[in-house]
Amino acid sequence: MTTAYPITHHEYDVVVVGAGGAGLRAVVGLAQAGLRTACLTKVFPTRSHTVAAQGGISAALGNMGQDDWRWHVYDTVKGSDWLGDQDAIQYMCREAIPAVIELEHWGVPFSRTPAGKIYQRPFGGMTTHYGEGTAQRTCAAADRTGHAMLHAMYQQSLKARGEFFVEFFALDLLMDADGACKGVLAWDLSTGRLHRFRAQMVILATGGYGRAFFSCTGAHTQTGDGNGMVLRAGLPLQDMEFVQFHPTGIYGSGCLITEGARGEGGYLTNARGERFMERYAPNRKDLASRDVVSRSMTIEIREGRGVGPEKDHIHLHLEHLGPEVLHQRLPGISETAKIFAGVDVTREPIPVLPTVHYNMGGIPALFTGEAVTLKDGNPDTVVPGLMAVGEAACVSVHGANRLGSNSLLDLVVFGRAAAQRCAEIIKPGAPHRAIPDDREQKCLQRLDRLRHGKGTLSTARIRADMQKTMQAHAAVFRTQKSMDEGLVKLKNIIESFGDVAVRDRSMIWNSDLVETLELDNLLGQALVTLASAANRKESRGAHAHEDHPDRDDAHWMKHTLAWRTDAGHVKMDYRPVHEYTLDGEMEYIKPRKRTY
Repeated sequence: MTTAYPITHHEYDVVVVGAGGAGLRAVVGLAQAGLRTACLTKVFPTRSHTVAAQGGISAALGNMGQDDWRWHVYDTVKGSDWLGDQDAIQYMCREAIPAVIELEHWGVPFSRTPAGKIYQRPFGGMTTHYGEGTAQRTCAAADRTGHAMLHAMYQQSLKARGEFFVEFFALDLLMDADGACKGVLAWDLSTGRLHRFRAQMVILATGGYGRAFFSCTGAHTQTGDGNGMVLRAGLPLQDMEFVQFHPTGIYGSGCLITEGARGEGGYLTNARGERFMERYAPNRKDLASRDVVSRSMTIEIREGRGVGPEKDHIHLHLEHLGPEVLHQRLPGISETAKIFAGVDVTREPIPVLPTVHYNMGGIPALFTGEAVTLKDGNPDTVVPGLMAVGEAACVSVHGANRLGSNSLLDLVVFGRAAAQRCAEIIKPGAPHRAIPDDREQKCLQRLDRLRHGKGTLSTARIRADMQKTMQAHAAVFRTQKSMDEGLVKLKNIIESFGDVAVRDRSMIWNSDLVETLELDNLLGQALVTLASAANRKESRGAHAHEDHPDRDDAHWMKHTLAWRTDAGHVKMDYRPVHEYTLDGEMEYIKPRKRTY
């Protein structure tokens, strides 16, 4: 097989897969620490999906009112519906302040207050005094914050001399017989050649898998390739049942309208013109957490109060804010609404609908970035040579539901933490152990089988079947019957993947093969998502189980672990939630009823 696919060999201290916010922040820290670093990315770095993040990055700077990182911790724990690990949450919220100041020093063009400080806007679930007031905690560069951050971090990566392999598609992890990661096999789309990257550490920063669903705010590249590689390596994914629906995707297209629109004073109405969020979240109203707002909108539509001819969506009002505020604070979404909804936001509301936006689940990891698994009874067994950061990882700081503006924070804090941990444990230039040939052969056989797929079903057809099944059976509200039916359908779809047809046999810019490999990754993640959802018999955060409407801390205060077996089934187990803090600077926040 190796004669059919000549392989170019590389050796690095660290290989980072993915060049979004988490990957780039890791690259900067690694290169600055003197570690020889390669970054593999299937799209040009500044096209990574972090570029689409709009609303901002959270940090208790206190520029626009009193704030404290402990209040940020409380809001994040509550937002996670107590499934978040409080040691990791403490680390993230405390490190948020220096992380944002560092970004400012790197040249991120944050919007400013009249005094020249970083502008901060309110966001859903962000409060002061442990839920009493409204926090202005989300640092914003208008509504293009992710764009500004990504470009600044790419510039810093180049300055630090990180090495980039652009438009390289990572195929599989190269694991040894002891379960340690020794590198990654990748495909150079521009030349068609394969490349073996041997490394002392592989950091997966490959983002989420929103494209497993039919309606999604994410780019078409958002296929969770790192998660797919982890499943094939025989490792588990964690908390995959928790999929966030953003309340305000544009009706029809799914394009995102930032939560910052409501942070600036926007509000939702039903067909009667009622501001219905007052019924569901009387204190926080339109700035309740995303899962609460999405469910509230869905209930309004279900009960016949949706707007439009089909009564199937909701209105988001910004027109009362005035053209000046919209131009200054929300220029990007004003343009998006015009293009994708035909709406002039200064005069009329935007039609919106909850849309798949973020995956709380992913590769189980510690706050140091190190990937972990359950082995020999130890739920925090570190997988040697493997780390995960960003949306690909499940640290778990977001638990059952992520608060808006905590994702950009997650990227920079844990990208930095992973680099710091690598600097502690890796000796630059240390010799590499050989990668077992059988593992590499298995990767090549999979590639060759898909490349020469002679079936009758197109990749697009199978992908559409998967996306519609996930949209229907892993939705905002779920029932046991629907999830069980969805699992049967999904297993049939996965079986049909054996009949996939790939028409283009070339290795250079073969988009047909790329999409087929991405679909293979998505199918595995879809399977463990639906299986994990069907397994969890409670409602918590984004997982709203109508047959079990209450949170059940006695039985389900635990992280789900899901392995995909060789037989195509899902094996389930659990990790305990970290019910302890990092140090004495804060106390453990005990579970309580979650209301807004």
